[in-house]
Amino acid sequence: MAKQNVSEQFVDILVRAGVKRLYGVVGDSLNPVVDAVRRHSAIEWVQVRHEETAAFAAGAEAQITGRLAACAGSCGPGNLHLINGLYDAHRSMAPVLALASHIPSSEIGLGYFQETHPELLFQECSHYNEMISNPQQMPRLLQTAIQHAIGRGGVSVVSMPGDIASQPAPEKSVEHALVTSRPSVKPGDEEIEKLCRMVDEAKRVTLFCGSGTAGAHAEVMEFAERVKAPVGHALRGKEWIQYDNPYDVGMSGLLGYGAAYEATNECDLLILLGTDFPYNAFLPTDVKIVQVDVRPEHLGRRSKLDLAVWGDVRETLRALTPRVKARTDRAFLDRMLKKHADALEGVVKAYTRKVEKHVPIHPEYVASVLDEIADDDAVFTVDTGMCNVWAARYLTPNGKRRVIGSFSHGSMANALPQAIGAQFTDRNRQVVSMSGDGGFTMLMGDFLTLVQYNLPVKIVLFNNSSLGMVELEMLVAGLPSFGTTNTNPDFAAVARAAGAYGVRVEKPKQLEGALKDAFKHKGPALVDVVTDPNALSIPPKISADMVTGFALSASKIVLDGGVGRMLQMARSNIRNVPRP
Repeated sequence: MAKQNVSEQFVDILVRAGVKRLYGVVGDSLNPVVDAVRRHSAIEWVQVRHEETAAFAAGAEAQITGRLAACAGSCGPGNLHLINGLYDAHRSMAPVLALASHIPSSEIGLGYFQETHPELLFQECSHYNEMISNPQQMPRLLQTAIQHAIGRGGVSVVSMPGDIASQPAPEKSVEHALVTSRPSVKPGDEEIEKLCRMVDEAKRVTLFCGSGTAGAHAEVMEFAERVKAPVGHALRGKEWIQYDNPYDVGMSGLLGYGAAYEATNECDLLILLGTDFPYNAFLPTDVKIVQVDVRPEHLGRRSKLDLAVWGDVRETLRALTPRVKARTDRAFLDRMLKKHADALEGVVKAYTRKVEKHVPIHPEYVASVLDEIADDDAVFTVDTGMCNVWAARYLTPNGKRRVIGSFSHGSMANALPQAIGAQFTDRNRQVVSMSGDGGFTMLMGDFLTLVQYNLPVKIVLFNNSSLGMVELEMLVAGLPSFGTTNTNPDFAAVARAAGAYGVRVEKPKQLEGALKDAFKHKGPALVDVVTDPNALSIPPKISADMVTGFALSASKIVLDGGVGRMLQMARSNIRNVPRP
């Protein structure tokens, strides 16, 4: 067998760790690795148009599959472009290995062409960030990077000069077994007993759930039933906890709706389950708070805690539920369910009157129709901004659908590149990018990646020719909108010119047919929907609180809008609430 070089060994180890593809843009110092990928039958090189797309795509793939994904950038500007997508992956706890190719090792520190220092640049967005400066560091350094990414959930960055990549790999190098999944973490008995006492002593318990409840739906429902607790959620918890949930009181935060805010602030004991919810203005200061999280560094950094529990949500609840006293008193739960239903009933008409006739089209109507006709196991990728609002309000989770967005990092332009990564995992699964015109145009070049690989991603473009969320922020701050207007082309024509399916929708009656036709199309498709730029810029009610306190008023007044099928669920949940 011919002796391997470092690049070939690098690629072999990625394959052994479960990596199926490497996203990136070829170039100079990266070429030896790309050539090794070309010659390896078990890994694919995905050529994108911008390295930021590569990192977002890898992060989305990791979130969909739960496996390690990888991306790469050439020296200097090439790998520097990765950083935004890597920040997003890291904050989403997505296991991603990034290769930052480097200038020739003999030139480092001498101001060489395209010189940067990756080991400094990526420090904040990674668990592990080291440079291979000698072939003898292989394969141990790469294996260590992989263990960090998978074991801690996040990004590892390996930088490697191009000349090192071409050198012979060390003989008799030690390759050890690789971690491919994270273990469960069960809290100690002492913490479980303390939590049990707190639950039994509290008269009103509320659960607030984040993405850490993934895989723990049944356990959360069982515990909520035992203690008769309303269940609210953060945006990242929506897909995991809202479906089949008779205790649902909606979402809290800047995009919140329903009675989640009231439930978290009117209880005696608030239990935060797997959430690093960043908006402490929405959390109470005068109730007891318990936080359960698998990452100890998350415990207590958003609010004062009366008990910190280090453990998985599922394992914690499995240990806790049998020990707490079962309750029959539903007064608090039923009152919150009634508030939730009343809140949705009261606001559902705000933006939905005569939507079938409103021109420009209400974006809420677009989202509600999309929710109705999309597949039951569709993957939605969601742009930051107003698309977050529509996804939060109208996409109905069911345990099979996935919703991916830049929910923790808050980057624009994430939806299209994340859709690329999601679609590569399964070409037969429906992937829908809910893109805003601002986000889409920021990385529009990678629409050509869809065409090049014939990826059947469906882009539903909410085209209001503005940066709508920024306009809203200016509005509630008492500022005139400025610098928020976009001059856009006919995006459907652009899509057709690129070789994809494209259709433009300007009237509500055209919408459903246009979406269904696009979804039937075998390849990439774009539906350019001209939406009302005033949909949330001029809310139905303006109060002094909106100007002086966006943090608390936004979710309760400004962003209260229709919530689609969630209203039906809320109505269903209160059928058994005793009437006075």
